Formats: sequence, C-alpha cells, structure tokens
Amino acid sequence: MYQALYRKYRPSEFEDVVGQNVIVNTLKNAVIYNHISHAYLFSGPRGTGKTTIAKIFARAVNCLEPRDGLSCGKCKNCLYSFSKECMDIIEIDAASNNGVDEIRELRNKVNILPTELKYKVYIIDEVHMLSIGAFNALLKTIEEPPSHVIFILATTDPQKIPATIISRCQWYAFKKIDNEDIVKRLQYIVSKENIKIDDNVLEKIAEASDGGLRDAIGLLDKLRAYATDNISLNDFYEINGQIDDIELQEFEKTIFENNNKDTLYKIEKYYQDGKNLVQILKQLMLLIKDQLFDYYVNSSSLIVEENILVNFLNLLNSEMVNIKKSDDVKLSIEITLLHYMDSNVKSKIDIPLKIEKTKTIKEEHAVSSDNKENPESKPSAIVNNNFNFSKFKELMSIRAKNTMIEALKTELTKEQNNLSIFNDYTFDQENGYLACELLDGTVRASSINSVILSYDYESMVEKMANHLNNLINFYNKISNNNKTISLITNEEWNNLKNEYMNLRKSGKQFVYQEEPNLNINNNDDKISSEEDADYIKEAKKIFGDIVEIEED
Repeated sequence: MYQALYRKYRPSEFEDVVGQNVIVNTLKNAVIYNHISHAYLFSGPRGTGKTTIAKIFARAVNCLEPRDGLSCGKCKNCLYSFSKECMDIIEIDAASNNGVDEIRELRNKVNILPTELKYKVYIIDEVHMLSIGAFNALLKTIEEPPSHVIFILATTDPQKIPATIISRCQWYAFKKIDNEDIVKRLQYIVSKENIKIDDNVLEKIAEASDGGLRDAIGLLDKLRAYATDNISLNDFYEINGQIDDIELQEFEKTIFENNNKDTLYKIEKYYQDGKNLVQILKQLMLLIKDQLFDYYVNSSSLIVEENILVNFLNLLNSEMVNIKKSDDVKLSIEITLLHYMDSNVKSKIDIPLKIEKTKTIKEEHAVSSDNKENPESKPSAIVNNNFNFSKFKELMSIRAKNTMIEALKTELTKEQNNLSIFNDYTFDQENGYLACELLDGTVRASSINSVILSYDYESMVEKMANHLNNLINFYNKISNNNKTISLITNEEWNNLKNEYMNLRKSGKQFVYQEEPNLNINNNDDKISSEEDADYIKEAKKIFGDIVEIEED
C-alpha cells in the first residue's frame, strides 16, 4: 500500500527535525542532564512538529543509552518504543476523547507501572478540545502524577487551555517554519523520490504551506500524483486553483483603476475555470505585501500610492475571515471589491488639474533662490523643495532627549494602549494612511508632553516628516492627548537609549534644550487676487499641510 510522503519522511530523531532548533536543543539537554519534567505543553501552528517531537522525546527519555540527548535506536527500550506493540507511549486524540469519563479512565490508568519502559508517556493531541469538566478532572493528575508518568500536551490553540493547566507544564511555543528550511526539506525528499520538479515550484509550495512542513509535503505529494512527468509552475497553479503572476498583476491593476466591469469579468472567469477565489485573494495580499516591502527597503516604485496599498491590504486581511465563512464566497468577494472601488470613485480628486492651477497662480512657489536662476526648474505645489530633512532630524533628536528627561512609565503604558485605538481608523478614507503610519511605529517612551515613536527605516520617517502636523493633530484627536511626537529610527532609538543609560550610570542626565524652529517655507510671494486665493484654499482643502503657501 502506498505510504504518504509526510508519513514516510516524518522525523524519527531530533536531528531530522526542521526549523525548531531552540526547542530541540532544550529537550536534548533535558535528556542529557536528566532534567525531565512531569508535564509539557507544546503549542503552535499545525504541521510544525509538535506531535513528532513529542514522540521523539518520549523515546529519548526511555532510551537506556542515550547519546547527546538522542536515543541510541539499538537498546531493547528503543526497539520496543518503535514497535507497534508499544503500550507505554500512549497517544490520545482529545478531539474524540474530550469528556470527563475518558479523562477519569486515564487518571485511573496512570498508576499502573510501564510494561517495558522507564516512563509511561501520555501524548494528548489537540488538548484544547477537552471540556472544562475534563480539564478539571485532569488538573490534579497533571500537578502530581506518579514518578513514572510524563504528560505531553499538544495544541494549536493554547488560549483555550485553562491557566491552571498551563502553569503546571513546561510550555514550548513552536514557530512557523521558514520557507528556506521547507524548501531544503522538499529538495531532500524529491531527490530521494526521484521527483522531477522545477525549483520555483518548491518555493511556491513553501509559500502556500504558511510555515507548515506537513502541509508542504502533502502538497508535493498531491502534485506528484497530478503531474506524472515533470512538475511545472502551471501544474502548481492548476492544482491550487491559483493564477499566474502576470494575471495576478493584471487583476491588481484592474482593481486600483476602479474598473468594476473588468474586475467582475475576471472574478467570473476565475470561478468558471474552477479557480479558488480565496487562494487568489491570498495571492493578491502576498503580492501587495512584497510590493510594499520592496518600496520600503529598495525604494522601488508602486502601482498606486503607499497609503492606498496599505489600506487595501488591511481591508482584505480583516474581511478574509468573513469571506471564508460566507455561504457564497464569490458574491462576498464581489461585494467587498465593488464597495472598495465605489468608495475610491466617490473620493477621487482630479489632482493634476488642481496642481496645474496652483502653479499658474504662484509660478515661483517652493522654489529656492538657486532654482529661480534655472528656467528648467519645475515648481511644485505638493513637494516642498525647501524642506531640510537634516534640520528635521536635529529637531526630532532634541525633542526625543527632552522626552527622556520627563519620561514616565505610566505615560508609556498609556500611549502603548492608545496606539491600538488606531486599528479602528485604518479604513478611514481621509485619515487611514495616518493611522497606518502610526501603527507601523513602536512607542518607546512618553512624558506628559510628548511621545517617541520609532520606525524600521529612515525613509519611513522622512516620508512622515512632510505631514508631521497632520500626524500629530490626528494622534492627539483620537487619543485625546495634547502631545508632540518624535519620529526616529529604531537604530536612533537604540543609540539614544544607550546614551541615556550611560549618563544615568554616571549620575548625569540629558540637559533640556529649546526646540529650534523648523522653517520649511521661506517663500515671500503674495497672493495677488481673490481668484487666486480661492484656488489656494481649494488646494489646501485637497492636500492639507502638504501644500505650503504663505498668505498675508
């Protein structure tokens, strides 16, 4: 009978386990130094090795001659533990044995000595499925089991386990396995099985598995059955109900062009072709995530403005659960996208026309004296050419140091809690981009007058510097504050923190400094007519503080 690949290549020793090095090393040391606990809790996503490691550990603690925390595989205990007749390593599925009676029966059996091994090991899988009564029946046994018994509880949902159970276990949180580690394991399997497959397909399998190695191997097995010759990328798309990268980019472009007709046509075509519409949405989310990453890290160009992409990604992420649960997935996706595009159309502004009119009014606006000498220079009503980012950074540094002088733990906690409020505003048509920018930051310190936010990249800080006043006003309005904000990078925060701590160790402190004026606009041009003034007001209404225009 054919054996599934995930069963055939299931690790039997710690050395074969992929992507859980910290947990593996800790358990190996427990075996080496004989620091065996009576109860363990393994939690984490599906397919990350919880039950596999539980079985390996159960064999390792029972080995008569373990080597470096590994079972020898040769002693009578190892041979017995690997056999199907083993009665001392008991695996229980809590999903189908979740009642009080089953746990009471287990509790009565734990006092019976092992038949062959040193320890009787109970592996309770999906333990969160136990009823409250069953947990209560298990509690005392977990707390004080006989010396020959070890409990290993495995779960994908530790939040549903009572704290009284968790506190009596050694808790190990399994992480999702990196795509790189998954690809390496898949390469090993395809070489052993002589499977012909393109390398880029293995990368796609790793992405689709979402950190679960078992799912990845299962998908490889399914592809092997579907394409008996050479497995190509098209085979992967076909069997997963996905679309290729070119079509995915076309779909994205159609949505951001607010093209209702073509968007609905594409969804209908995908549906008729048997594509998985949920998988296509997930593909779209990954595409946008990658585009934003390239934008932040490599300063690459975007198909639309950054805040539009962020808001749309947040929308898909929040609606995904409802879409999956919907009776009609296709209809639910169509409504979500149509509503999004309709909102965009209603809020769309003819920006080029407004910019051109503003230029006509003030031909020399935001042009430095150097640029005025060059007739080729192009004045802009959006970007302020006089803005000096180095001066801005100097201001932020002084403000951050002043914040550290007056920083309070209670204010830090308050602002950390305040930040979560902005999750409710990420879809706001007017201020959604500000909410997303605030949520991208980390609250580092706060006084009663100011707060420090740090970001991964300087490019993010520089972008927000152009609308700092809008950011501060929005922050204070929503959080009911009256504080200034310091925007710095994570690297600058680490330097500031180290400087602060070194001063404190020597009995010193930052010296308070007056904040310098950040003179963004030095233009002395005047508005010459009521007509011009109306256009300037309209420009400010459209662009807010991005348009810098001096008026009498």
